[in-house]
Amino acid sequence: MKRIMLIGATGCGKTTLSQRINGKELKYNKTQAIQFESGLIDTPGEFVQHRGYYSALKVTSVEADVIAFVASVTEDKQIFAPLFNSYFTKPVIGILTKVDLAASDQDIKKAGDRLRLAGAKELFNVSSYTDEGIEELVNYLND
Repeated sequence: MKRIMLIGATGCGKTTLSQRINGKELKYNKTQAIQFESGLIDTPGEFVQHRGYYSALKVTSVEADVIAFVASVTEDKQIFAPLFNSYFTKPVIGILTKVDLAASDQDIKKAGDRLRLAGAKELFNVSSYTDEGIEELVNYLND
């Protein structure tokens, strides 16, 4: 399995997604520090929301095979700078979380457009609660 590093804003669903992928009980747990867990690197949301932490993301990315920019479809802000992928030397994918909460397909499209602007090459639409898209993401990580 490829080791994936999850980067995204606070509350976008990174930790819940990592719990789902690892078959754990889903429970809210605020990530306070970088967490390394069987095939996953979960980063605090503050690391992408405050430029002063970008260097921590870059250094940590050395341990990953693939970088995932994670964004909730319920969020309407551009969290990642355009071409933020150029900061990393690893492949970058986009993961749209909480697709079960999207008000419309347009919300999903807008969120996907924001991740593409940031440089995500492949997108996965997932819901950690309904399991939508989880199998496709896991299959990608297992290839």
